[in-house]
Amino acid sequence: MKLSTKGRYGVRAILDIALNQHTGPVTIHSIAERQGISERYLEQLLLTLKKNNLIKSIRGFQGGYVLNDEPQAIRVGDVVRALEGSLAPVDCVDKNSHQTCDRQAFCATKMVWEDLANAINKVLDSYTIEDLVLETKRLQENSYDNYCI
Repeated sequence: MKLSTKGRYGVRAILDIALNQHTGPVTIHSIAERQGISERYLEQLLLTLKKNNLIKSIRGFQGGYVLNDEPQAIRVGDVVRALEGSLAPVDCVDKNSHQTCDRQAFCATKMVWEDLANAINKVLDSYTIEDLVLETKRLQENSYDNYCI
């Protein structure tokens, strides 16, 4: 299973906002420049994050984006699910899917897919944006010239 650029870039964008909002709302242009993401694509991602109440936009000359909550309250899983949708590897274990499987009653592999879905969500939910902020600062303090977010 692979995350698309939506999930990966969305986490980078919200982390960028968390790292830079202390000076005021963060513009799409500044995020795009720092992260190497096109402004058009970033605009779509930020709109989705805004619709999911993870960030909010400030309009006007000094406008941009800020987190809608404290960084320690935003889980990486919340960001990824907002952009990617369900992380279930198959429809039969997707709680949001309305599809039914005629093999469900005697499917020996269903428990594998359930465990995989639970593990993915558990790992993503075990990290917050604050964890990523602290890791970024730790990397910067250790003089890594090319830190990655």
